[in-house]
Amino acid sequence: MATISANLERLNNGNPTGCIAPGLHRQVINGVGATRTLLAEESGALCLLDSATGVVYTLPTPIPGMEFEFLATVAVTSNAYKVITSAATVFLVGGVIAGDVTIATSGDYFEADGSTIIAVSTNGSTSGGLIGERYKVTAISTTQWAVHGVTHGAGTLITPFSAS
Repeated sequence: MATISANLERLNNGNPTGCIAPGLHRQVINGVGATRTLLAEESGALCLLDSATGVVYTLPTPIPGMEFEFLATVAVTSNAYKVITSAATVFLVGGVIAGDVTIATSGDYFEADGSTIIAVSTNGSTSGGLIGERYKVTAISTTQWAVHGVTHGAGTLITPFSAS
């Protein structure tokens, strides 16, 4: 069973039903250029996919409970939007629903198997990468990130997941 790190600061007033943290805001990471390695202390951030020439985000080494969310605010037109794990031995498990923005009745589901898939990569058409796609990754162990969300593509949709 995964436990929460003892090194994290805890918000707690001693009430067994929990506490309120007014004014809590999350970090938004944007305008990062072609590549960005995320840091453990940035867990909880919304990471924007905001460059038509693509962005590659590398996830930090997973600590159970960490999470990052990704949102495309610009359609990628060259290269790709890619989120990749920190090592070839850290995998993605879960899936995304993919929708074709040109066909109202479209919809496919693509799955990351948790044992070979290390990246989500969208190309601006068939694998996604269009405005509005959004997915979240949550560390569920020291070797796996759970992924779920929606990708937006056009044409005959293909999986956005890859082993590299």
